[in-house]
Amino acid sequence: MAQVGALAQAIRAEVGKGVIGQADTVEHLLIALMARGHVLLEGPPGTAKTFLAQCFAATLGLDFGRIQFTPDLMPGDILGSNLFNFQTSQFTLTHGPIFCDLLLADEINRTPPKTQAALLEAMQERRVTLDGTAHPLPPHFTVVATQNPIESQGVYPLPEAQLDRFLFKVLVDYPSAEEERSIVARYGENRGAPTPVEVGISAVTTPAQLEAVTRAVASVKLADSVTDYIVRLVRATRESADLSSGASPRAAVLLAGAARA
Repeated sequence: MAQVGALAQAIRAEVGKGVIGQADTVEHLLIALMARGHVLLEGPPGTAKTFLAQCFAATLGLDFGRIQFTPDLMPGDILGSNLFNFQTSQFTLTHGPIFCDLLLADEINRTPPKTQAALLEAMQERRVTLDGTAHPLPPHFTVVATQNPIESQGVYPLPEAQLDRFLFKVLVDYPSAEEERSIVARYGENRGAPTPVEVGISAVTTPAQLEAVTRAVASVKLADSVTDYIVRLVRATRESADLSSGASPRAAVLLAGAARA
């Protein structure tokens, strides 16, 4: 457990080379990584949601993929498809960008529900089914999605079934005055968006180390009192008159995993 804590601190420090502030967001990303959950980042434009996801992936040494969601995006653009090769007279599987370790689903609410639904199986079962054949995704497959809450035109709210697959929805707010001054001082003269390489971010862990971390987190014993509290909390959401839809049993399981992490 001491090694897990030291590794988490190293990741925080490395991300801090590029991202100023947002300590709570980084903490939630770390918990989700160790609990094998997915994260939805919601905040106004220009608050470094995309850059944060890029820096986080760079510190982990994982294969990073990005999908910019648009209204004309189709499920095949995410998952891939079997294409006919006229030279061999056979179908060849072409993997989509979803086949990676950490997927940034940028502005996920800008694409129609049928395309959003392409992520459901991948987020829940970490596999993709194409033409009746299941293709496994990497064991550390994680979705970090972003969405902009200030617009109502040209956006498609995520359905409850998909929201239920996210471990966290993190509200990314504007930085403090001091943090914003530091951001302007550091990046004010840059031309274009910075990259993790330009700010000196490098990998501080390996996939093998991350596998050991997830095993260590899974070995943490959940006290009966904590289990009872999670169940009472989740069931209370279904009985509250203030909530139109309560939390699912999946939410209880995910919350237990986050508690371990």
